[in-house]
Amino acid sequence: MSTRENVKKLIELVERGEFLEAIEKFYATEASMQENLQAPRVGLPALLAGERQALQRFKILHQHRAASFVVDGDRAAVNWIFEITEQDGNRYILDEIAYQAWRDDKIVRERFYYDPGLRRAAQKP
Repeated sequence: MSTRENVKKLIELVERGEFLEAIEKFYATEASMQENLQAPRVGLPALLAGERQALQRFKILHQHRAASFVVDGDRAAVNWIFEITEQDGNRYILDEIAYQAWRDDKIVRERFYYDPGLRRAAQKP
């Protein structure tokens, strides 16, 4: 399958809310995932644990969609839009770019770019 087809399938899973399944299906065993400038998580078990931890913070995931995506060879970028209410009631929209490197139909490296201040800005006064 081409990288473009794989990205489309990944988007379909995420838009259905199948986050863990997307990681299991489309990330390489040795894949890394990095949030902005934080240290990357490395290895499929660490990626799944990180996703489970994130999902536990969410009370409601109102929206999860790809606004757009581009593919160039084995590189892809997806503009994800997530509207989230966390367990503490903080509600915000996370608008992020996921930049991915693919090899052999799997993501081997992914880095997310977003403004972490959006979470603070959305907090209730």
